[in-house]
This record gives sequence, C-alpha cells and structure tokens, in this order.
Amino acid sequence: MGVDFFKESLKISIKKEGEPLSTVKMNVIKTAIDGVVIIEPRIFADARGYFYESFNQEEFAQKVQKVNFVQDNESKSSYGVLRGLHFQKGKHSQSKLVRVIKGTVLDVAVDIRRGSPTFGKHVAIELSGENHLEFFIPRGFAHGFSVLSEVAVFLYKCDNLYCPESEGAIAWDDPELAIDWRIPKDKIILSAKDSSHPLLKDSDCLFDYNENLY
Repeated sequence: MGVDFFKESLKISIKKEGEPLSTVKMNVIKTAIDGVVIIEPRIFADARGYFYESFNQEEFAQKVQKVNFVQDNESKSSYGVLRGLHFQKGKHSQSKLVRVIKGTVLDVAVDIRRGSPTFGKHVAIELSGENHLEFFIPRGFAHGFSVLSEVAVFLYKCDNLYCPESEGAIAWDDPELAIDWRIPKDKIILSAKDSSHPLLKDSDCLFDYNENLY
C-alpha cells in the first residue's frame, strides 16, 4: 500500500480562533500494518501563524505505544536523495517518530519480522512541512525515505541511541518489496553504503515476529 490510500482520509485539523484548548487531541490513524500509525496533529492557526504540540509522551503512551525517546535527529537533503532502508539490530533496535518541517518526502516502513503476517509488506506516506503529519515506525521495521521536493528537512525521534555496530539495512530497490519511491531511477541519489545492501531474502539479521521487542 502507498500514499494514495491516505489522500482522502487525512485532513489536518485546524482549530478555530476562540475554540477551547481542552477539546484538542492528537488523531491516530491506523495503517494496513498493525503498530505502524500516522499521527495527525491539531493545528492552532490565526493571523500570526500557527502552533501545535508535536509530541506528548503521556498521550502517545496511551494511544500509540509506551516508548521512551532518547535521541532526536535532523537531516537536510536535496531532491532525489534516498536514504534507506535502515534499522538497528538486537537490543539496539529502534522505534522512530518522524516528521518533516520543510519540503516533502515519501516515508516508508517495511515489516522485517520473520513470521509476521505482513512480512515484507510496507506502508508509504507523504510527509511535508505543509501537512504536519507524523509517522510512527515500531521496532522490527526497516525505514527509509526519498526527497520529493527541492529540499527537505527531516526530523525523527528514536527510543534507542545510535549504535554503529548494530546497523542493519536492506536494499531500497528489492523487487520483492516493490516500493514506488516516486523518483525516476536516474534521478535517485544514494550514499555508497545504501547502494550495496542485501535483498530482504538474503538478509541474516532480521527480527522474529514472536519476540517481544519492547
């Protein structure tokens, strides 16, 4: 499944001036893969601009997953840059909460838990500085994104610290994953490392669906 699934269902909530703050709650939208969700914030907009709460740990634990985010990262990329598909192995596995504050990306989560009913399936969602959507990727998934705008600034929270010794990855262009990155192949920009990851079927460092990763 991909971005088209969400085009009609996602409508950013805009608070009208004077509306009570107590009515505001984050909206959690389920996807075709259990545990992978989209966070739709409530935007407070007026003549000055806007404000919204991008993360509330108590509400997130109640509605999504009890996690303790310990590291925030930011990247800036130009059109055509593709980063992924990355994950961390074993006890260093990570959940991620991602969003974009400038530009537009296609963000992708791939289920790499052997034995999962959705193993090898993915969810793709367009994140932008305009739609303010956030995307939660649980442990047990590979993650990547492609930049669809001239420039994109990408932010994400992690619930485990970066550990280079535990890095894992699968090929962005694995034909069995059939991900449409929405960029012509000759325009895709990759790092040397991201150009040589194994196919999903050849990876020996995946997760077990029956293992409790939390």
